[in-house]
Amino acid sequence: MSVFKYKEDRLPIIIFFGYFVLDLVVFVKVDSIPFLILWFFLGIWPKGNICAWNHHHQHCFTFKSTILNRLLEVMYGLQTGIAGFTWVLHHNLGHHLNYLDQKKDESRWMDKNNKKMSRLRYSLEVTATSYYRAFKVGKKHPKVQKQFIMMVTLTGLVLIGLTVLKPVNALIMFWAPMLLSLTLTADATYAHHSGLDTDEPTKASRNIIQSEWYNRLTGNLGYHTAHHIKFGLHWSRLPKLHEKYKADIPAECYGEPFLLFKMLDNLSDLARRIRRRPQVSS
Repeated sequence: MSVFKYKEDRLPIIIFFGYFVLDLVVFVKVDSIPFLILWFFLGIWPKGNICAWNHHHQHCFTFKSTILNRLLEVMYGLQTGIAGFTWVLHHNLGHHLNYLDQKKDESRWMDKNNKKMSRLRYSLEVTATSYYRAFKVGKKHPKVQKQFIMMVTLTGLVLIGLTVLKPVNALIMFWAPMLLSLTLTADATYAHHSGLDTDEPTKASRNIIQSEWYNRLTGNLGYHTAHHIKFGLHWSRLPKLHEKYKADIPAECYGEPFLLFKMLDNLSDLARRIRRRPQVSS
């Protein structure tokens, strides 16, 4: 019997766990600061993508086992800067319930003067306030708040242990990537919602559905309208739900992926064209 709730999670989790183990090996074995800095830069994009899967997990837990879910959250926390139940509070019980009201939204993109924030200001503000806002939402959900405090404490203790063991390595390989990944997560949310001031769910999110690699590497995060309409739905089911609502989604609610995703899409298209090219017999 599988420990996974959905078979689609098996490969991503195997990859992320393998990457985490590799991180730990580098942490323990390598003392070269130039190499560690290079490793940090090489890990920015992968860990930015892992943020999406941490987000998915906190909407729909990956494992049937509670213990495995908590262990996964420690790993995700050390990769993405978001500890277990942080997004459950800030995102599920906050942003998803309030994203149509910029006075209440925990990821609000309007300032106090009802003006659209700059992307940089928004990203830094959400990064700086994410744990505070999660704790604040938790006052209405004390049971979840207790789990949030437990997971933040547990993840923090592991991080402190790593820091005591090898301070420089911990700073470069965990502290810096965690902070940057949290900021990248905030930046992605800005791209999903900024400027869409409406009370209609089909017009309040931007979608990226034409990019095969964006949705493959982020777990269909590009089907964002569908995700907001039914935010407890497993990521693998979002394309089907999108089909139900796509006629009501306006053209301005579709966007383009980041350049690296476009490059991967172009390479895939090229590979498909080469495979389809008729072979010339000699």
